[in-house]
Amino acid sequence: SDAGTPAVSDPGSALVAAVAAAGYRVVPVPGASAAVAALSVAGDAASRAFSFHGFLPAKPRERGEALAQLLAQPGSQVLFEAPHRISDLLGLLAQQAPGRRLTLCRELTKQFEQVHTLEAAAAPAWLAADPQRGRGEFVVVVHACAATPADEALPAEAVRALELLLAELP
Repeated sequence: SDAGTPAVSDPGSALVAAVAAAGYRVVPVPGASAAVAALSVAGDAASRAFSFHGFLPAKPRERGEALAQLLAQPGSQVLFEAPHRISDLLGLLAQQAPGRRLTLCRELTKQFEQVHTLEAAAAPAWLAADPQRGRGEFVVVVHACAATPADEALPAEAVRALELLLAELP
């Protein structure tokens, strides 16, 4: 990026996604916020905005409700999670949004830093596959919902206005 952190108000997320897809490791440069560092390596090209939620409530019912609300938002969602609750969070994400992409960032900017992007349905198994993965502090980026054709369609009023203009203009 020529001016700031990639994926935060610039097209760097497309570059991050391409580099990761080519099999290379993308490493954040530490800054003032782990949330922004995680966004910079998530490669969430579909996102135009993000929301930061910090730690979700600890009580299961409140936690589930808070997660459902943030999953309904269109942009990327950034959460912090403690090692003793990461398994529960990934289980909830797998239940509530199995097809959503996640970027799991563990121990950002530290010796055992790990960044992994996968679908929510696969996250619990990924975490369970190696006991070391459950250690350390987490930043979880829930990628933006993919746009649907209906989201990209013009409103009926706009189509009507265009048809009228096209009939009159060369």
